[in-house]
Amino acid sequence: MAQEDRSEERRRIVDILLSSGAVRFGQFTLASGLTSHVYIDVKRAWPDPTHLSVMAEALARRVGEADRLAGMELGAVPLVVATALRTGRPYVIVRKAVKDHGTRQRYEGEIPAGSRVLLIEDTSSTGGSALESVRIIREAGGVVTRALVVVDRGMGAIERLKQEGITLEPLVTLAEIPGASA
Repeated sequence: MAQEDRSEERRRIVDILLSSGAVRFGQFTLASGLTSHVYIDVKRAWPDPTHLSVMAEALARRVGEADRLAGMELGAVPLVVATALRTGRPYVIVRKAVKDHGTRQRYEGEIPAGSRVLLIEDTSSTGGSALESVRIIREAGGVVTRALVVVDRGMGAIERLKQEGITLEPLVTLAEIPGASA
């Protein structure tokens, strides 16, 4: 993708996040336990099919050689499904917790041994949720070396995942959202 096309794509995603109310200002506690004056809730953007389509197309362009896609419930599910529909790749949904009934499996879908799995996330801060998903996928026999995220907050996720042999590629960063990096 040409640099000017990439810049336009980033601008469109930032516009979607802002217009959908996915970017909120105040005092928030993040999943990592850290606090922030900015909350990024991509779930507010994906109910609009046009917004979801733009994000899924951007993700689909970056799938590369992955055999299948994966994401943790709830925030990544529509992104993973919409990207799978564009790429024809099967997908896996990782559970946040084991259910106390049924198969008690930590994921839904198939992870054949040695399959290259691309993790998709809605947001990343410290990378803890992504690493939990990676652990589950790897324990099932999948190979994870890359992850895509709609918004990286710049709080260490890229570096933390790199230590585990995973390249985290954000569509946009918090610094690109007006007023968010102050």
